[in-house]
Amino acid sequence: MKKIVIVGASSGIGLAVAEALASRGVKVGLASRKTHVLHELQEKYPDAVVYRQIDVTTTTAPKHLEELVESLGGMDIYVHIAGIGHSNPDMDPALEADVVNTDCTGFARMISAAYRYFSARPEGGSIVALTSVAGVRGMAGLPAYSASKRFDYTYLEALDQKITMLKQPITLTDIRPGWIRTPLLDPDKLYPMEIKLDEAVPQIIRAIVRRPRYAYVGPRWGAVAALVRAIPPCLWRRLGNLSGTL
Repeated sequence: MKKIVIVGASSGIGLAVAEALASRGVKVGLASRKTHVLHELQEKYPDAVVYRQIDVTTTTAPKHLEELVESLGGMDIYVHIAGIGHSNPDMDPALEADVVNTDCTGFARMISAAYRYFSARPEGGSIVALTSVAGVRGMAGLPAYSASKRFDYTYLEALDQKITMLKQPITLTDIRPGWIRTPLLDPDKLYPMEIKLDEAVPQIIRAIVRRPRYAYVGPRWGAVAALVRAIPPCLWRRLGNLSGTL
């Protein structure tokens, strides 16, 4: 049975995916900054779950990942879900930097650590990252968040090129959700093409298992992303209200 490590597993999508896998008897190593929920999950599924506190913004995070993998007895699939986003209409510099630190620096730190692990073993492995449809274009309502997801796209693209060049047995999957109803969303706001968490989780697990290079959560989001990419820059700059709904 595959051993799966999920970083960013204490809430929202990460927690839901972790519990869905553990309930099926899959061996999972879970990590996040807050661990009380992970402890409860381990008590519920003691034969399936191990966990470790990992803060992806710290330089010690790769070492803690190694320790988690050791306690799990190995890693076949690395799933990166850790990420944050802030509504920041006043452009508070601290909030913008916070997003970049987690969603760019933390992303690169952990994906590279997973890559190094899989590169060192003959059978390779799989790296799965949840990014977002928001990375398709810069969004007026979410500058740091949309830019960070574009960074994630490009980082994975570069890593895919490296893996191909070296002919390594490592697969990369970029999962790009649209709006999923989690605690991160405004509870008083309706979002376009929003789907429930219990609808999203099977799609995400399917992508983890099947390992496509790209997967959209919410089947229509792939078409929306293609349409948005086709909008000329001179027009996109005038569509701030539209970008805020994506």
